[in-house]
Amino acid sequence: MIGKILSNRYEIVEKIGGGGMALVYKAKCRLLNRHVAIKILRQEFVNDKDLLDKFRKESQAAASLSHPNIVNIYDVGEEDNIYYIVMEYVEGKTLKQLIREKGKFSADETLEFARQVALALKHAHSNHIVHRDIKPHNILITEDGRAKVTDFGIALAATSSTIINTGSIIGSVHYFAPEQARGGYTDEKSDLYSLGIVMYEMITGRLPFDGDAPVTVALKHIQERPEPPSKYNPSISKDLEAIIIKLIQKEQSARYANAEDLIEDLYKVKSNIGLGNIDNTLEIEDSPTQVIPSVTVDEINELIDSDDDSNVENKPSKGNKKRKFLIGSAVAAALIAALLFTFAILHLANFFKVEDVEVPKFVGLSIQEAEEKAEEKGLRLNVSSVNDDTIPKDEIIKQDIAEGMVVRKNTVVKVTVSKGSKLVIVPHLIYENVMDAIELLSRNGLEPGTVDEDFSELSVGTIISQDPKGGDEVPQGTKVDYVVSKGLKPETVSMPVLVGKTVEEARDIIARNKLEVGSTTEKYSDIYVRGYVIEQSIPENKEVNIGSVVNLVVSKGSDSPEQMEEPDENGDEDEQTGQSEMTTQSIIIDLSDYSGVVDIAIEQVDDDKTKRVYNKKHDIEEEGNDVKIYLTESGRHGYKIYVNKKLLETRVIDF
Repeated sequence: MIGKILSNRYEIVEKIGGGGMALVYKAKCRLLNRHVAIKILRQEFVNDKDLLDKFRKESQAAASLSHPNIVNIYDVGEEDNIYYIVMEYVEGKTLKQLIREKGKFSADETLEFARQVALALKHAHSNHIVHRDIKPHNILITEDGRAKVTDFGIALAATSSTIINTGSIIGSVHYFAPEQARGGYTDEKSDLYSLGIVMYEMITGRLPFDGDAPVTVALKHIQERPEPPSKYNPSISKDLEAIIIKLIQKEQSARYANAEDLIEDLYKVKSNIGLGNIDNTLEIEDSPTQVIPSVTVDEINELIDSDDDSNVENKPSKGNKKRKFLIGSAVAAALIAALLFTFAILHLANFFKVEDVEVPKFVGLSIQEAEEKAEEKGLRLNVSSVNDDTIPKDEIIKQDIAEGMVVRKNTVVKVTVSKGSKLVIVPHLIYENVMDAIELLSRNGLEPGTVDEDFSELSVGTIISQDPKGGDEVPQGTKVDYVVSKGLKPETVSMPVLVGKTVEEARDIIARNKLEVGSTTEKYSDIYVRGYVIEQSIPENKEVNIGSVVNLVVSKGSDSPEQMEEPDENGDEDEQTGQSEMTTQSIIIDLSDYSGVVDIAIEQVDDDKTKRVYNKKHDIEEEGNDVKIYLTESGRHGYKIYVNKKLLETRVIDF
């Protein structure tokens, strides 16, 4: 089969497994460019018309199942007498392989895998599909710990003759329910029995029933009681053991009613909520009550007369009279005994009289509180549960015998307990487009919660994480938070200082920091000489993306008349020399004692001359407590610094 192409689409790559009815291959789907698993029916079954019809029908039914814990079936086909099913290819191992590798599982692992398989069975059973071959070989465990049940179609198509005539599938007998071993009626509870056997094997590392021959194992399922799991794993909790024992009861009616009830108990054990007493015994009367017609004295006499006539025809009539007398005496004695018994019952009734009790109010109590109150009163509770969006989980909603009614002790009171809001499965949103999230959630009775954005390698608009996780069970109406990708995180750089630099220096610094030069405009400045940068569009030290555009404002000198005059061709040599010796110095002003927007002014003081060289407002929240101001001059000058028109300090600067 290696290299064969089915339906001009599925190219078989390698063999990856096999069972009693089919061989499993890994294949490449040429149309969707993905790997799939293909189960091909063994050749010895292709001539069984009944089996093939059932195989097609049940495979198509199983293909309708869609659940995170069920292996998806993509296609069913036939070509050149090859019957096959195309399924989801799952990377991982079978549960059987893991049991062989690990031996015993922890209680948490057992509960989690059992819960996931139970969720798969709940979905299948709600679609009226019974698996009938639940075993660890048919449970795949993905690399991220998700259980996926497979082989629905093949398990359904298998008949008793199939099981007898094949060698590989005979291993299933270790997990068969007693009714399957007897060839009786199987239903959803048969799957739950098999799951119980799987749980037993996970927690103990061994099967409850084993033998040299399949028939021996089958008989043990029907006749023998298994050893309790705690015998082989003393660390198992009482509640987990009770669940397993309930699942593998011989009688179907003694097991869990459905997968939903099992899931609820598994959840309680995992959450350390006590289960109370689980009744794992099915009471069957050895001598059931029967209606027997009464026998009269005449009928007894006739019976004896006929016996006498046939056996002692020649005996004297005196003997017959004596015999009749004895019979009459016996009947009379019986009547007297009956009268005495009736008399005794009437007079002893008060002795055996059962005490009357008043039924308390159970509605509004938790199930634990109700059980304690019932025990105090000598009553028994029959508990059923329903989903309710308004009543908290484990609180009693109603009782069949009203509060205050007087009943006999040991009376059974039926109470209904809230299971809380209906649980629904959270869809997998990761890798989905954000535009589809609302529809996916509403389809499952959920609502979108907080939506955040974050950088990611995934394309913009793709969901990269969610809470709760996909596949989790949550109450209907739960809000699901998710994070949406806003693309790759851009590289950033800290904005360098450009003010006080020449235009050429500023442009060089911008290029070296992988930024772009934007517009360059000119403006008069009393602080900076012509050609020096006096403003930059992005503040210094701010983190900006690589490639950001920086606009510059360059000084075109002072707007005072004397500085605006152009020197003549033979300009004053001393003036030119003075200009060439001008340098830029910075003044750092500490504004930690101020807040909000402050007005800063700087005056240059030379002898009796005072000139304002800087006057500007600063927003401390935006620009910080330390303000750096650049001054360009030559020589030695004194400066007065004012904040909000009050002298802050005086400095002398050498340029």
